Amino acid sequence: MHDTAGGRLPLAQLRGLGTLMRPKQWVKNGFVLMPLIFTSKFLDANAVSHALLAVLLFCLASSAAYIVNDMHDIERDRRHPQKFKSRPLAAGIVSASMALALLAVLYGALICGWFFVPNVVLVIGAYLALNLAYTFMLKHQPVVDIFTIAIGFALRVGAGAVALDVSVSSWMFLTTLCLALYLAVVKRRQELRLDGPEWRKVLEMYSVSLMGRYAEMSATCALVFYGMFVMSDKTQLVITFPLVLFGFFRYWYVVEELDGGESPTDALLTDWPLLLTVVLWVGACAWALWPTKG
Repeated sequence: MHDTAGGRLPLAQLRGLGTLMRPKQWVKNGFVLMPLIFTSKFLDANAVSHALLAVLLFCLASSAAYIVNDMHDIERDRRHPQKFKSRPLAAGIVSASMALALLAVLYGALICGWFFVPNVVLVIGAYLALNLAYTFMLKHQPVVDIFTIAIGFALRVGAGAVALDVSVSSWMFLTTLCLALYLAVVKRRQELRLDGPEWRKVLEMYSVSLMGRYAEMSATCALVFYGMFVMSDKTQLVITFPLVLFGFFRYWYVVEELDGGESPTDALLTDWPLLLTVVLWVGACAWALWPTKG
């Protein structure tokens, strides 16, 4: 690994920098595209370009947030049974100076984004500030920690709306908030149930039963609010409700029977029925909201 003559160290570091950015987690930034779908602007080339730029900038911002978090948690990650290998900083593959250099590049790219979509960058600035507060303080506060994560998803939807200069239904924001709460709560529940409270301080103040009730409540609210969004704003989307309902059922099955959910992204990408449900939901939304002439 340390044989620089063979060029293996630079390659390992390059891969480590890529891992440090956690590109697999960029799936979450698909929430930025929701306003593009729900406003039926997905055939407008200008709208699509603005939305995709917002997604790109959010990917850079989320990677920057992960780097700051990994630098802050490096010593604890080194003691973790899995993270000491999977986190490049904790594993010693990437040095702190390299991480700082990458962070500077990401921040520089976001600053450049200001000249193209300043309002989107303002939303991203709020997201970065929220994540800094989360890394250094809020993630140790029970309930506040999961709401902080959920607000980050709502900001993604907000960035998508700002990029298109459109308004988004309040019901849609509430649905996003509750869905994100559900995913965050399930993640915490699985961490507590499978790993115990040793590796995350805030878990000492939770119980599995409490997190189960939180999950049930947030899932129920997400379904109710999505139903309200459909019935009040987008009645064409009534055909998507069974898919949404199935998605919740399937995800809970993955959590309970397959011990998934500790990483929502992994649960989505490794369970083909769940992934297919999301793809079908996107397709059904596009079909139902397809722009028509006149």
